[in-house]
Amino acid sequence: MLKKISTNYAPTAIGPYSQAIVCGNMLYTSGQIPLDPDTGVLIQGDVRVQAERVMKNLKAVLEAAGTSFDQVVKTTCFLSDMADFGAFNEVYARYITSAPARSCVAVKDLPKGALVEVEVIAVVA
Repeated sequence: MLKKISTNYAPTAIGPYSQAIVCGNMLYTSGQIPLDPDTGVLIQGDVRVQAERVMKNLKAVLEAAGTSFDQVVKTTCFLSDMADFGAFNEVYARYITSAPARSCVAVKDLPKGALVEVEVIAVVA
């Protein structure tokens, strides 16, 4: 059985998808970009500022599903410029300390001109 996860503490989806889905004891989040959850507007700033908002958005989705960053088993990270890899990692490492599996790739463009997007897969107790 699938359960949709939704919280007002993360931005609403900007397309026909859910913030996250629980299937069995696994949570699959949609990619989060640095949108302000109250306004839906892209946070301006460098990759550190945007990554901070992304991680706060993901934390809210994880908490709404009853889990946390400690239960993340896989992340997929998208950067608009691989030159931001080090700066992004500084923010990422403050939130995700359990060293889950990870992919991090540079892409041509991200929605709304974001510099970073992250999605996670986590265990739900």
